[in-house]
Amino acid sequence: MNASRPPFLIAIRSVALAGAGLVAAGCTGVPFTDAKIDPASPVAADVAKMTRQDAKFPTFAGIPPEPKNLRPVAQYGADARKVMAAGDAVVAATAPSTWTLQDTEAFASRSREDAGPQIEPPRPGEAEAFARELRERATPPPPR
Repeated sequence: MNASRPPFLIAIRSVALAGAGLVAAGCTGVPFTDAKIDPASPVAADVAKMTRQDAKFPTFAGIPPEPKNLRPVAQYGADARKVMAAGDAVVAATAPSTWTLQDTEAFASRSREDAGPQIEPPRPGEAEAFARELRERATPPPPR
């Protein structure tokens, strides 16, 4: 059987917690108003300029008006549904059951014909001879 706590114990506990909160809050200060600027600091002039008291604060009048050339809110949802439908169509069109590999040899032979005649790869000796010939023909730049 659970006995309920007496109300005075709950009240004492609440007062103790509130007092502890006030004591903890009294230990903190506002460092931004109490802080001193070191005059030797390289940013002292900028800090003093940025924290001046007569600074102009923004007002609600500075908020620009709502643009007039926006689409209606409902149109965003309609456009999103169109995009989702297009995505679903792409997924359905590219599903694994829609692809078949048939007549691959005919496709490969047509591709080879379109590419033109096959060029033989160069032999290693030919490439070295070509590079040697280019080095012999090259003229170095004139000296300065």
